[in-house]
Amino acid sequence: MTTAILSALAEEQQGLVARLTNPVRVTRAGREFWRGELQGRSVVLALSRIGKVAAATTATTLIEAFGVGRIVFTGVAGGVGPGVQVGDVVVATEFVQHDMDASPIFPCYQIPLYGQSRFACDDLLTAMLLEAVKAGLTGAGGQFKQLNSGKGAGVHAGLIASGDRFVSGADESRALQAALQAAGFATLAVEMEGAAVAQVCFDYGVPFAAVRTISDRADDQAHVDFPTFVAEVASGYALEIVSNLMPLLPK
Repeated sequence: MTTAILSALAEEQQGLVARLTNPVRVTRAGREFWRGELQGRSVVLALSRIGKVAAATTATTLIEAFGVGRIVFTGVAGGVGPGVQVGDVVVATEFVQHDMDASPIFPCYQIPLYGQSRFACDDLLTAMLLEAVKAGLTGAGGQFKQLNSGKGAGVHAGLIASGDRFVSGADESRALQAALQAAGFATLAVEMEGAAVAQVCFDYGVPFAAVRTISDRADDQAHVDFPTFVAEVASGYALEIVSNLMPLLPK
């Protein structure tokens, strides 16, 4: 079974292509895909680009054109849940689209004609990813501690919200979190791609799991924190996490 490793930005996969055995570059749908083997497992590396539509296009291409049997998304996100701090890692258990609102025809946040707002990640793949995260933090712990003034990184598992906007204001972040909580969504982090990939994988019956390293608190400093974090920290974490995930996957 081929595993797709998907990220939004090149920095979030830095170093993975270099580790591929028998790499083959394929261009499709205006995107670059890398096929090969990673630690003895068949993989396809891909960049979704930013936003839900771009992510859905890439996920569909991975399934239709490359026949991947599972998709793992690794990247960064803004922390919004209590206790979710910069440098922590959130493993998704399910996703919701925080900007989906077809009311009054359908309830706010519900995906029209699906009858649901939440799209769950695959339990087994998520459990393996969570194990890989915990092991990866040991390998990349120095970067976390430098970022967090000597403190180790926290690991969280739960709901992540996706939407087509970069949440970068404290007032916006509080309002978004309050609206989601009022609707029964206890959200840990916010980003721009995961819910779209989760919905595509639901449609195709393909297992999906996702991990996000917290780059900022989705507040007034987010636009400052994000570029530095992605460049200096996120790529190293992704490399460690994926490297620890590969041996856990059945060949």
